[in-house]
Amino acid sequence: MARLSDVIEEFIKELFDDNGSNNELQIQRNELADKFSCAPSQINYVLSTRFTNEKGYLIESRRGGGGYIVIKRVANNNFDDIRNLIFESIGDSITYHNSVMILEHLYEMNRITEREFNIIKISIADSTLQGVEDRNRLRAEMLKSMILVIL
Repeated sequence: MARLSDVIEEFIKELFDDNGSNNELQIQRNELADKFSCAPSQINYVLSTRFTNEKGYLIESRRGGGGYIVIKRVANNNFDDIRNLIFESIGDSITYHNSVMILEHLYEMNRITEREFNIIKISIADSTLQGVEDRNRLRAEMLKSMILVIL
């Protein structure tokens, strides 16, 4: 049996599919929580873990008028948006785990090959950067540089 988080994630992805070429959804957290008979915090959990910048999504929470959430999916063919979103996700410092999430997303989008994925992954690994004082900062710079060349 699928976990509730998986079901909610799949439902939101189906909404995107049903939405055609529009890569933006507007949902009300309370209505979604009612639909799945769960607490609104469960919806927040799904959004914050399954629809992240690293996975190509932007989340905007709007208050007033009942409050709603806008989920934007970055179009696979818009290189500038993809690169900007990735660079925003990387920031000035990034952990190995979050770096791998970004790389997995790029691989799933067919933006990098399996070989590129593995080369970048080993290049930014903690074991490779062992002894570096601020390895998360160095990792961010390396990742940005490699992505800039590849994309």
